[in-house]
Amino acid sequence: MDQPGPRLAETPAVSALRQAVRRWLAEYAAGRSVGVALSGGADSTALTAAAVAEAGSVTALVVDHGLQSDSAAVAAQAAATARELGCVAARVLPVRVGRAGGPEAAARRARYAALDAARAGSPVLFGHTLDDQAESVLLGLGRGSGPRSIQGMRPFDPPWGRPLLAVRRTVTRQACADLGVTPYEDPHNSAPEFTRVRLRTEALPLLEQILGGGVAPALARTATQLQEDGAVLDAAAVELLTNAGAGAGLSVAVLAAAPPAVRRRTVRAWLRGAGVTASTDRHLRAVDRLVTDWHGQGPVAVGGAGTGARLVVARRHGRLALERAVVS
Repeated sequence: MDQPGPRLAETPAVSALRQAVRRWLAEYAAGRSVGVALSGGADSTALTAAAVAEAGSVTALVVDHGLQSDSAAVAAQAAATARELGCVAARVLPVRVGRAGGPEAAARRARYAALDAARAGSPVLFGHTLDDQAESVLLGLGRGSGPRSIQGMRPFDPPWGRPLLAVRRTVTRQACADLGVTPYEDPHNSAPEFTRVRLRTEALPLLEQILGGGVAPALARTATQLQEDGAVLDAAAVELLTNAGAGAGLSVAVLAAAPPAVRRRTVRAWLRGAGVTASTDRHLRAVDRLVTDWHGQGPVAVGGAGTGARLVVARRHGRLALERAVVS
């Protein structure tokens, strides 16, 4: 078994981080080596220090997005800091960021792909904090894409772990100061062209002022409550999917007898199982109308199927069927 990492300054901030990581490891990854997605910023740097102290065997994975002229130097410094903190290894992962979906989404896809390829079977920890969770809930609310989007981030969405979702961003900054580590200040984190930055610097402070404080913790609690409710609905959807007979399409009669929330989750799970990962609320409601408001309408497009084709859901002989349709 891995030996405990180096001793850290026992300050309130450092202790809070260590306790959060210790709880996460005990629940999700006891006795396992872990990776940490290290950017060099305060959150991921503080997480790295706490993980080394609690997990023992920690590999830092530093993604270099190449979006700034000094990105290679920043990544190299982050890797050096990781080694100083006691990581068994620190790897810099250069990536190429595309353009599809905008800069934030493209960078995220490139980052997660690189981390997945480098993690060697271990879970990877992210330094997302309670403040990040609050921002995620607000984004979900603004986009109106349903309860799943305002559940925020989960503590463990294999292989990605987030031990600090109950820890404030001020605590990670204080921990870095207590440890004598100077974190990197990413200029993107203060660039107003990014939606999340404006939520952080404008929307949340205004809500705190209007509502008298406590907004970020309240939003994070909302995410946790919705995750708990969502787990119950997801379990019901799994049962309904089995009863509806997914192998040969879904029985319309079985689906129609279920509550709408469970029915739409079942359809979503069925589509995801067939490789359709981009279904939206609009898609799901259109498919739902094939069950509850059937008047002979045609198939519902739910995703691409290669050049010149698309995937559609059609109602055939009392069942929903996923088909490949040629686009003329």
